[in-house]
Amino acid sequence: MGERQVQPCRIKSPISVEAIKALRAGDRILLSGTVYTARDAAHKRMAGLLAEGKPLPFDVCGQTVFYAGPCPAPPGRVIGSIGPTTSARMDAYAPRLMQEGLCVMIGKGGRSEPVIDAIRRHSGLYLAAIGGAAALTSLCVERVEPVAFEDLGTEAIYRLVVKDMPLVVAIDCEGGNIYERDC
Repeated sequence: MGERQVQPCRIKSPISVEAIKALRAGDRILLSGTVYTARDAAHKRMAGLLAEGKPLPFDVCGQTVFYAGPCPAPPGRVIGSIGPTTSARMDAYAPRLMQEGLCVMIGKGGRSEPVIDAIRRHSGLYLAAIGGAAALTSLCVERVEPVAFEDLGTEAIYRLVVKDMPLVVAIDCEGGNIYERDC
């Protein structure tokens, strides 16, 4: 193992291919920029649209998807608690979305071998958010707007503008994987 990163690096989303290729499993980052939320129900609908040859509700090419469903905003805040959901529930959909150009996924927990293969093949990235810290993550959200499937409530797709969201590179573009390291 190489020298460990001491301070998190600041990354802007959409994340450039150069930045993706420079990051390694275990690196800590502070993400700012545009992120889209999408959980199970939204992924199922997007897969249905692709199967029917219809366009997705937003252009996923080069984008970052956060597997999360925000809670309603309390008074004076732009969003309520927003934490990662278990990423494995999106594993059936991730390779197809990466084929469409999706670059980065944020969630929690390990990923299946087909997803890891897609990350390698499409030079993608899987970032882990801190589970159980949804109230703190919400403080990183500066703006939120619905994009699609509003009938799904918190599982709708939202566009977020985030600032300094703390994340860890869980699976890098070469397949380096924090979930497979010896501790």
